[in-house]
Formats: sequence, C-alpha cells, structure tokens
Amino acid sequence: MRQLDLNYPTCPIRNVLERISDKWSLLVLCSLGADDKMRYKELRMAIPDISHKMLTGTLKRLQEDHLITREAYAEIPPRVEYSLTKTGRTLMPVIQQMIDWALQHFEEVTA
Repeated sequence: MRQLDLNYPTCPIRNVLERISDKWSLLVLCSLGADDKMRYKELRMAIPDISHKMLTGTLKRLQEDHLITREAYAEIPPRVEYSLTKTGRTLMPVIQQMIDWALQHFEEVTA
C-alpha cells in the first residue's frame, strides 16, 4: 500500500473523503448510480429524509467536485436532470464495495 502523508493539507484521501463522506453525498451518488438521470423530485423521493436545503446544497457541492452534472432544459415547465459524470461513474464500484462491506458487517459494527 502506498504511504500517504496524512497530515499534509493536500493529502488526497483527506480531501476526497471530506467531499463525499458527509451524511447525504453517498446517498445522492448511489441514487444517481442506480438510474441514468434523475430529476430533483425523483432524488427527493429516493432519499425521503433529506431536506430541500440539504439536497440542494449536496447537489451543488457534488457538481462543483465534478462528480455529477446538472442539465437544464429550456421547457415549460422547466426541467433539470442530474447524472453522474465520468469521474462520478468511476467512483461507483468503490461505493458499491463499501455498500457490500456494510451489508456484510452491519450487525457487528452496530452491536
């Protein structure tokens, strides 16, 4: 395993985990990974306990981090769709491994 200077401010693992390890980011990424594109309302239904403010902020951060893309269509009513970027899609196998691990070890971790 490659050694990282975990105390250095440009440590890759610290910076990446800071962006995706909050309460909602992984859930949004998983939802988008399960569907090709989702509208805001579909994301709210997929994650029913997320507030409007938190979903909006999470979507903006994930977009700024180039993990998701937002596409707005000039229609009436307006339509906006979110999807994973190429970078976001490369993260999904890692997230799936975390999900599999959590399912396998849930009982012992939460005991």
